[in-house]
Amino acid sequence: MQHQNKVRYSRQSILREIGLGGQKTLLNSKVLVVGAGGLGSPCLLYLASSGVGTIGIMDKDKVEIHNLQRQIIHETSDIGRKKPESAKDTLHDLNPEINIITYTEELTKKNIEKIFREYDLIIDGSDNYETRFLINDYCHKLKKPLVTAAILGFEGQVMAFKSYEPDEPCYRCIYPEMPPEGTMPNCSLNGIFAPVAGVAGSMQAALAIKILLNIGNDITKNITVFNLKKNEFRKVKTGKDTTCRTCS
Repeated sequence: MQHQNKVRYSRQSILREIGLGGQKTLLNSKVLVVGAGGLGSPCLLYLASSGVGTIGIMDKDKVEIHNLQRQIIHETSDIGRKKPESAKDTLHDLNPEINIITYTEELTKKNIEKIFREYDLIIDGSDNYETRFLINDYCHKLKKPLVTAAILGFEGQVMAFKSYEPDEPCYRCIYPEMPPEGTMPNCSLNGIFAPVAGVAGSMQAALAIKILLNIGNDITKNITVFNLKKNEFRKVKTGKDTTCRTCS
């Protein structure tokens, strides 16, 4: 590791659980973040600042002014730009030593397998069930760890999966079926408290780094649910659904 990088990551690498060996592991890791919005923004910033060596950013949308309330990786001058390109510039300003790969197309069954195979871990920062189910199913198929989250109003939930390992659940074990169209609330109709996105996205980055470095116990066996209006955090235990059509 170069001297400049040792200094950049010094406050992190002195942690006993990480060390220089762990920092080198991060620098050699490849993480894909699907979505450069409310969740992806803080997540990407912490992955980059922590020294994840290769970060993929996938999002088909452009930056709009209403995004800026919570999507902190973008600035007013980025309005109208593709989100992955805007995010890439911010991350390179933060840490020019890492590799950023951008994907400005929509994630589909046609491109997902080719893209996912290039990465060690997938982070789902999407905002719809169709994409979440698609990501979950291919993470299981390709044996990729998955970190996902959902936010609305003052509340959020964050979870991680290694469904390819024995007795480990997948996203469909918890949410077996896609809800009927139009029945689920969303941020555009129901609103979002901006710091909720910051908390959830930061927790996604933390889970991803811990998985890459094999830090912590039972990371994939609990959902963290929080409510910032009440300042409440709690863990909900998860388990494998033996009838799950994806992982059983």
